[in-house]
Amino acid sequence: MESDRLTRTIETGVHGRYLVRVPRSPGPWPALYSFHGYGEDAVANLTAVERIPGVDDWLIVAVQALHPFYAKNERVVASWMTRQDRELAIADNLRYVRAVVDAVEREYPVTSSMVLAGFSQGVAMAYRAAAHIPAAAVIALAGDVPPDITSAPDDPHRSVLPHVLMGRGTADDWYTKEKMDADAARLQTLASHVETCVFIGGHEWTDAFAAAAGAFLTRLRNAP
Repeated sequence: MESDRLTRTIETGVHGRYLVRVPRSPGPWPALYSFHGYGEDAVANLTAVERIPGVDDWLIVAVQALHPFYAKNERVVASWMTRQDRELAIADNLRYVRAVVDAVEREYPVTSSMVLAGFSQGVAMAYRAAAHIPAAAVIALAGDVPPDITSAPDDPHRSVLPHVLMGRGTADDWYTKEKMDADAARLQTLASHVETCVFIGGHEWTDAFAAAAGAFLTRLRNAP
């Protein structure tokens, strides 16, 4: 008779890393936190976000996922989570993002205008963080709304997400038009305002989406 195989989990401390791009203008600055896609790193993500017009006066924080691995070229990249122990990974990631925000706010003079941006797998992180940390907006490119984001239990009509800009490329075979349409419909009951941007391109940051994100950020800063 074989012995039983038992699965256990244990909480442990790990170190995460994030990159900060400090504006040359005097603070305080609005803060833009960004989350990369699967198989990327904070460097690639920061480079993409820096293409947004008008972002020079924002403090940019590119947060790298807690699970690094080697790509084929031996470059170190990372992933936010897998299906294994999914709920525990979500809780770990939310604590991690909260710790990064707290550390940044202790070190740098920032305003209350926090924006959370995500690409691909990082989109889910941006949405989850916005549901738990007060933010002015979410910029979501080529990624879907995670199923664990639900209406506030005390008031099903209250928004749990702030303003949202969501985008996809016309040739994106992963984040399809059907997925985006379904997300846009779902966000009508979750977000305070939703804008969409469909551009010519694939599963990628493009100049067209960067321009849309820049205009979106400008409208946020100029709002009364």
